[in-house]
Amino acid sequence: MNLSLPGVGVFGTGLTAKATISLLRSCGFSIEAIWGRTEEDAKSLALQLKIPFYTCHIDDLLLNQRVELVCICSPPCLQSQIAVKTLGIGKNVLCEKPAGLGMADTKRMLNAAHYYPSLMSVMTYNLRFLPTFQKMKQCVDEGYIGDVMMIEVRVHCGFSLNTHFDWYHDERMGGGVLCTFGGHFIDLIYFICGQKATSVHGFLTTFQKNTDQVCGFREITSDDFCTFQMKLDGGACCTCVINNNVPGPFSYEVFAIGSLACLHAKDGVLYGKKKGVSDCLETPEILEQDEKEINADLETIHSSGIYVKLPVPFMQGLQKFIESLKFSFLEEDDCRRWNKVALKSAATFEDALYAQTVLDSIRKSSRTSDWEQVVLPD
Repeated sequence: MNLSLPGVGVFGTGLTAKATISLLRSCGFSIEAIWGRTEEDAKSLALQLKIPFYTCHIDDLLLNQRVELVCICSPPCLQSQIAVKTLGIGKNVLCEKPAGLGMADTKRMLNAAHYYPSLMSVMTYNLRFLPTFQKMKQCVDEGYIGDVMMIEVRVHCGFSLNTHFDWYHDERMGGGVLCTFGGHFIDLIYFICGQKATSVHGFLTTFQKNTDQVCGFREITSDDFCTFQMKLDGGACCTCVINNNVPGPFSYEVFAIGSLACLHAKDGVLYGKKKGVSDCLETPEILEQDEKEINADLETIHSSGIYVKLPVPFMQGLQKFIESLKFSFLEEDDCRRWNKVALKSAATFEDALYAQTVLDSIRKSSRTSDWEQVVLPD
């Protein structure tokens, strides 16, 4: 462990928590405490990953003197409560998306962050840190594509829901592909082009309502397919399709189409092509590629099957984010202090409130079958 890095406490025992622990350790952070919804869950993961302290009580972890940085990978219904308490006792916070169950939860988190502005309050919208999307943003900022006209996003995956009933199966508890993946891409669109949604039109549905593990009186209500359109405040428009009914690994495409050129990010490779090229079959230029390997704690990775169950791009983005997190602490002489410049690409709680507002508006649009305005709370 590097003595300049803070001790970390992690809320959650799921795959995201395990991935975060693995990547934090690979960067030199010490995991000092783990929280689980039950004592058994916390104890099991603590023994497996050799974490010295475990608990099922929120305050016990927060008051642990060896914990200076708190990572919240808990179910969405607990995120706001934990984040507000953490900031209130003077500790830095990293929070997994979606920052609560709705705008009210996220607003409470943002208010706490404003009240303690010197503390870290960062969301792990980690696609921002992938080199391909960093390059895409740079190209847009430098005018490579001219005026942004449209953004198109397509996400295909086939993640199995055939596990015991959990919050992910329940749309009221924050489950579904819109919340799991949609928030990342809503945030990414704003990060790339700097435009926010003013109105949205969405459709969500659940095709797979039962599995061998979820049947009888229980039923899956979280969406496994969603599509939405957004009108952006800079004049551009966006369309997005997220489908969890396509067999095979996680796959994504993001197009940024402008008046002069088109950028196309597909599964870790960014292509660029200028308009007006006479040969329509000419191969697009490769502008950037993401690394294929992930530097992680191999024992944790292999014992939990993280590689198989979590999308590789999110793991890669999380790794880049945690590397930047490490540098932000190493720039200071106190492990409780951090350098904001090193994390300039990170999403804040304010960004989370925007993404949450758009998500709520899309859900409302799906119910009303009409366009809905995106109105950020005061």
